[in-house]
Amino acid sequence: MGHRLADDALAELARTRGKDLTAYAYVMTGDLAAAQDLVQEALLKVFLRTRNGFSPDVAEAYVRRSITTLYIDGFRRRRHARSVEHLFRPEEVHEPIAVAERRMDMLAALAALSPRERASVVLTYYQGFGTAEVAEQLNLAPGTVKRYLSNARQKLEQRLGPLPDPGESSAVRTLTPPDEPRGRTS
Repeated sequence: MGHRLADDALAELARTRGKDLTAYAYVMTGDLAAAQDLVQEALLKVFLRTRNGFSPDVAEAYVRRSITTLYIDGFRRRRHARSVEHLFRPEEVHEPIAVAERRMDMLAALAALSPRERASVVLTYYQGFGTAEVAEQLNLAPGTVKRYLSNARQKLEQRLGPLPDPGESSAVRTLTPPDEPRGRTS
């Protein structure tokens, strides 16, 4: 019976929040196929252990944290997915050149960051988390998060120019794949 409840919770979360979770993972990885793999692996990791009484918000929080942890740990399958991604490319999306250029500039700038710097930036700008929430998500001291954000901001501003304040998340949100949701809506 417990497995049935967990399966129902997994199906509900995948159906209602799958696109948001993929968009979140995409900002971490910069690659849609890797993001989809990361979300799938996080869902499996969380739901392999039967969890009764999971509310959708609690389940989503566990999955988001798992996505972040798997990204930072350099999950092996993500590297493998990159080697075969050409087999699963999504349809080409035609977008205005200026938007595509900004997206590419932002992806290149984010790629230059260390995994923890990148995760700190994503959680701050994309998720809208404060320093304490980022520290909790990454199991770091708030001062360490501030240092990662300061270093990351410096690197990003060298490539992109001045960044908006963390509350103005539009700069990182431009990384969300076309036709995907733009962050949390709940």
